[in-house]
Amino acid sequence: DAVEAIIGAIYLDTDMDTARGFILSWFKERLDKLDLNESMKDSKTRLQEFLQSRRLALPEYELMNVEGEAHDQTFYIDCRVEGLKKAEKGIGSSRRQAEQEAAKNALIALQVEK
Repeated sequence: DAVEAIIGAIYLDTDMDTARGFILSWFKERLDKLDLNESMKDSKTRLQEFLQSRRLALPEYELMNVEGEAHDQTFYIDCRVEGLKKAEKGIGSSRRQAEQEAAKNALIALQVEK
């Protein structure tokens, strides 16, 4: 919300071209890395859709461990998927991030992604 307000203020004080210049300078690196041919869906969504399209059970995510202080934790997640012999693991600074990594590793193990 704050960034949106700043952009709006720049636009109102100047013009669209100036606001566009600020936006591009702030986000150029991220925009340059985007691949328009790549799906914008996250790994958990892609894994779920892949499994559903093959009438397989949904993935099961299990929190295996949490380490660190409340403000600096590391989450360890196992993702079990029908068709894989072992659970795929994910590690992240949030449970969501760890689940996303585990789902991505499951997609790689299923040879859906590289």
